[in-house]
This record gives sequence, C-alpha cells and structure tokens, in this order.
Amino acid sequence: MAMQDSPMQDLEQAIRERAYHLWIESGHEDGNADAHWLVAQREILSASFGEMARVTVGETVKPAKPKKARAPRKRRAA
Repeated sequence: MAMQDSPMQDLEQAIRERAYHLWIESGHEDGNADAHWLVAQREILSASFGEMARVTVGETVKPAKPKKARAPRKRRAA
C-alpha cells in the first residue's frame, strides 16, 4: 500500500517550489536561500490561511481619536 503525502509535506513542497521560483526571479543569486525560503513560506502560509493570517509589515493601526467633551447645554427658563 502506497503512503500518501501528509498535508505538512505538501505545504513544505509548495514552499520549496516557491522559494525556487524566487531564486530564479532573482537571477540565480547564491547566498539568499534563507531569504527566499522565508518569503516563500510567508506567501504560501498567507494563501493557505486566507485573510485571517495576513499581516502586512509596516502597516500600522491608527489609534482612535478621543472624543471632545461637550459643554453642558444651558436650559432656558420656563
């Protein structure tokens, strides 16, 4: 009976292939294997987990502006 690849092996293979394509796109530069792997890993995992797992580096969340306190209204005499 043949064993099927586990989801973890499929994920690793997808990362490996993407890292290889990044290496090709960079002009076959040696010495950047770790960087290519990490970029590929981030891309594949982001795609796998969808929008919930996406984190954009450098993107910041602006804090909410505090509301200004309003002066109490003056009541008219009846």
